[in-house]
Amino acid sequence: MVKIVLKGLKETEEFGQKLGSLLEGGDLLSLTGDLGAGKTTLTKSIGIGLEISDYITSPTFTLINEYKGRVWLYHFDVYRLEGEEDLLDLGYEDYFYSDGVTIVEWGDKIEDILPENRININIKKGKKLDERIVTLSGKGKRYEKIVKELNIN
Repeated sequence: MVKIVLKGLKETEEFGQKLGSLLEGGDLLSLTGDLGAGKTTLTKSIGIGLEISDYITSPTFTLINEYKGRVWLYHFDVYRLEGEEDLLDLGYEDYFYSDGVTIVEWGDKIEDILPENRININIKKGKKLDERIVTLSGKGKRYEKIVKELNIN
């Protein structure tokens, strides 16, 4: 587990862009944190790192948005789901096990169906207004490689 303190929006954006530049097809990120903690803001920055030029918005009401970049980005927001069975109609496995990068906001709500090898990112508001405390955890070679390449311990 790795904890990072981001002091402001600029550092959050820089972290997201760097993370996005390291991601590859098949990577899945599960984002958790309080409402307004910055999950969508981080996703937008990751999108820049994935060379996505479209404006990234929260898919709260559509459940999933797709963006073309260096690799496809599949952005889920499962906040409003009643349960995991709601994802069956979407064919979630086609996204979770694709050649794209999948980001799932509120991933803790569907943890039982997420792939075991993934990157978990928890975002909390810090003591100062724009400060964020980001905790990375995960399992698998991709998680280990990304943490190493982010140069954080």
